[in-house]
Amino acid sequence: MVEKTQNYAVKDIKLAKEGNNLIHWAEDHMPVLMRIQKEFVKKKPLKNITIGCCLHVTKETAVLVKTLKAGGAKVSLCASNPLSTNDAVVAALAKEGIFVFAWRGVSNKDYYWCVDKVLDYKPNITMDDGSDLVTQLHTKRKNELQYVIAGTEETTTGVNRQRIMAEKGDLKYPIIAVNDAMTKHFFDNRYGTGQSTIDGILRATSVLFAGKTVVVGGYGWCGKGVSMRASGMGANVIVTEVDPVRALEAVMDGFRVMPIKKAVKIGDIFITVTGNKHVIDSGMIDLLKDGAIIANSGHFDNEINVPYLDKISKNYKEIRPNVREYTLKDGRTIYLLAEGRLVNLSAAEGHPSEVMDMSFANQALTAEWLTNKNTVKNLEKKVYSVPQEIDQEIAKHKLKSMNIDIDDLTKTQREYMGDWKEGT
Repeated sequence: MVEKTQNYAVKDIKLAKEGNNLIHWAEDHMPVLMRIQKEFVKKKPLKNITIGCCLHVTKETAVLVKTLKAGGAKVSLCASNPLSTNDAVVAALAKEGIFVFAWRGVSNKDYYWCVDKVLDYKPNITMDDGSDLVTQLHTKRKNELQYVIAGTEETTTGVNRQRIMAEKGDLKYPIIAVNDAMTKHFFDNRYGTGQSTIDGILRATSVLFAGKTVVVGGYGWCGKGVSMRASGMGANVIVTEVDPVRALEAVMDGFRVMPIKKAVKIGDIFITVTGNKHVIDSGMIDLLKDGAIIANSGHFDNEINVPYLDKISKNYKEIRPNVREYTLKDGRTIYLLAEGRLVNLSAAEGHPSEVMDMSFANQALTAEWLTNKNTVKNLEKKVYSVPQEIDQEIAKHKLKSMNIDIDDLTKTQREYMGDWKEGT
C-alpha cells in the first residue's frame, strides 16, 4: 500500500534507513558532485529556485537532488520509468524533506499522477529523463509554463524529442542537452550503459555470455558500450544498424554487422539500445530461435513489440524476478527481461555511481548556470549544448579525484596553435 501525503508518495517510509545506506555508498563514489555540493552549501546559487525533476529514482539521483537542495533549491521529484525506482531511496529522500512521488511498479495512471504532483510545485527549471515532464507541461499542464525559465534533458531519447519540438516551433522554453555533454555521453552512455545492461541481464538470468551470440540493436554510444562489454565476456557480437557510418564503425571495431532479420535467426541474446520503436518487431519475433533472450536498454519500452509477443503466445509466466517465459503457439520458448523496460535499471541498479558522478555534475552546474538572468535572457526556445567550460571543469575535477595529472600547453605551443603563418 503506497503512503501518499501532501509532500511525498512512498511505498514504505520504514525503508529510509536502508535508503540512507545506499545514498551513503553513492556519495562515497561521486567525488565531483560532492565537491559541488560543498560549494553549493556555501554559495546557495539556487536560492528561490524551484526545480522539478523527472529522473530515475536511484541512489545516484538522491545525491543530485540533495546537492540541488544544498544549493538552496526547492526540489520536487518523480520517476521517469515505472520500474526504475528504488523504494528505499524514495523513503530516505522523503525523510530528507525532498518532495518525492515515486514507487516501483507504478501504473500508467499513477505514473502521470506523480508527474503532475511535481508540476504542482510550479518549477522554474525542469530536469527531465526522457521528456515526459516536458511533454506533460506542453500538453496538459500549459498553465505552469509561465513559471519555467529553462530545463535540462538527460537522455538521447528526450533530446531528440525536444529538438523535434523546437524545429516545429512547439518548444516553449530553452532546454540544455546534458546528454550531449562529452563528460556525459562518452562515459555514461558507453561505460555506464555497457556495464549496467550486462549487469541487469546477469542478475535476471545468471546466463553465461561466453560463447553466446549477442545481437545489439543500435551502435550509438550505448550500443558501443554494450557491444564492448559483451565481447569482453567472450560473446560473439553482431550489430544491427540503419546508419551506414555507425555500421561501418562497428565493422572497424571488429563486430559483425547484418540486417536484424538475418541476425534474429542466429542470436541467443538480443539487446536493443536505439531509442526507436519496434526494433524487434513481429517479423523478427517470428524468426527468433527457441530459447532466445530479449532485453531492452533504450529509454521506452516500445523497442520490443511486446503486444505482438503476447498475441502469439499460449501463455507466459514469471519464472524468475524480471524474467518472463513465453510459450509460443508454435512451441518455441522466448524469454523477455524486465517486461521490455530498461533492463539495467529494472533488473539491476543502473549506472555505477562513478559514471553518474559526471552526468549529475553536469546537471547541477548547468542548473547554477541557468540562474544567471543574463544567460537565460539570451537563450531562444530551442535545444542547446552544455557550455564547454562546464564540460571541461567536470573532466578536470574527475581526473583530480582519480589522482591523475595531465600536461598544460607551453607558451610556445599556445602561440603556435593561435597562428597560421608557420608552415613547412
